[in-house]
Amino acid sequence: MRSWGVLGGAAAALAAGIYVLWGPIGGRKRRRRGLVPGLLNLGNTCFMNSLLQGLSSCPSFIRWLEEFTAQYRTEQKAQEHQQLLSVTLLQLLRALSCQEVTEDDVLDASCLLEVLRMNRWQISSFEEQDAHELFHVLTSSLEDERDRQPRVTHLFDVQSLEQPEIIQKQISCRTRGSLPPMSNHWKTQHPFHGRLTSNMVCKHCEHQSPVRFDTFDSLSLSIPAAVWGRPMTLDHCLHHFISSESVKDVVCDNCTKIQAEGILNGQSIENQRTTFVKQLKLGKLPQCLCIHLQRLSWSSQGTPLKRHEHVQFNEFLVMDIYKYRVPGPKSCQEQLSQKNSEETTPGMKDGRAGKPSDAEQPAGTKPLFMNGASSSSSSSPSFLMSPGTFPLTSFPECRAPLYLYRLMAVVVHHGDMHSGHFVTFRRAPGARGSQWLWISDESVRRASLHEVLAASAYLLFYERVHGRAQPQSPAQS
Repeated sequence: MRSWGVLGGAAAALAAGIYVLWGPIGGRKRRRRGLVPGLLNLGNTCFMNSLLQGLSSCPSFIRWLEEFTAQYRTEQKAQEHQQLLSVTLLQLLRALSCQEVTEDDVLDASCLLEVLRMNRWQISSFEEQDAHELFHVLTSSLEDERDRQPRVTHLFDVQSLEQPEIIQKQISCRTRGSLPPMSNHWKTQHPFHGRLTSNMVCKHCEHQSPVRFDTFDSLSLSIPAAVWGRPMTLDHCLHHFISSESVKDVVCDNCTKIQAEGILNGQSIENQRTTFVKQLKLGKLPQCLCIHLQRLSWSSQGTPLKRHEHVQFNEFLVMDIYKYRVPGPKSCQEQLSQKNSEETTPGMKDGRAGKPSDAEQPAGTKPLFMNGASSSSSSSPSFLMSPGTFPLTSFPECRAPLYLYRLMAVVVHHGDMHSGHFVTFRRAPGARGSQWLWISDESVRRASLHEVLAASAYLLFYERVHGRAQPQSPAQS
């Protein structure tokens, strides 16, 4: 009896230890097969949880983080790794994409908030925040971390080369072999990085100013005014984004030069001010495309309102017609567009739908596919009538899109401008990429593609897939 008492006491002590370390056994839920972990809501952190689930569905972004953080494996200690945003973000995204071995049903992302606070971002877990703003906080912080990386010492910087630590590194390199490959500054741009082109043309003399480039991490699209009887589509928002606008009272150097040539005796003249036509295009399309649909509007009294209308989008997005192209010989796709001039894409200008103007839709850039709406034309691809399929091989090679994107995740906001909740639709990782999931913080369930396309999107995450191979000139790339 005494031995039985000793065994019983040992068993009780073991059970108490297990409870202290891991909690009640019944409380540890194992993740169901085919699903991904949820994220614990730390107060009002659904904005962060929904964004992390969306980013974890983009394999190119995870691969970039892996390549970017590879330099830390030998340069810094493991303790310092935890203070880096790229390392912390990679660990979370790998776990959410089932690349890390974990059976936990719910993960804690508080470590990300701690790292952001160390980078001087004041983000509270108990105040409602915006998922799109957090996206830009992450991308800008990653760029700051990239810019802090040491650069290669210039050969003409004699003072730096003569420093003892530099000389010691040179000696060690000579004795140990060749230098390790240095990462290129431009190669470290994250896959959401793109460039916009701004084109200005004088209405009077038709002189074109030099094309200006600006960077972007996401395309923030306003939703044009709705037209009765017509559904609002993602194409409408994109056409509205690149539609031309008139800019008045701009100094035209060419008009001033022409005016000066007609005046004798070298008399000075005033700068000629005319009206220019300005148009945006996409100069460099990123590998991962984040589209933000602006749902904030203002009432006549100046109070913020949320726009709840549904914007139709598709599983596949063709961006060829929005890409800036250097003037040159017409491609096969442009020649086909001229032969099929009866095919038009609805555009939005000044809140009204209609056929895009020549400035909005240059020759040879007419869309071959409608993004987010079925076309009534008999020549339109049949895959639009059946979302989720893309019979790319059924089209001639010259008609295959070059900038083809596949939907990876959708972030949805429920509520109004004062309060609400963020949820995410995302693809299941790995071989189950055709399976969609609905995620709301800790809750994860399967969803259908029909349910995804019916959602009122706030953020759309697309990733580029290769439609056809075509060499690009340096100006185009």
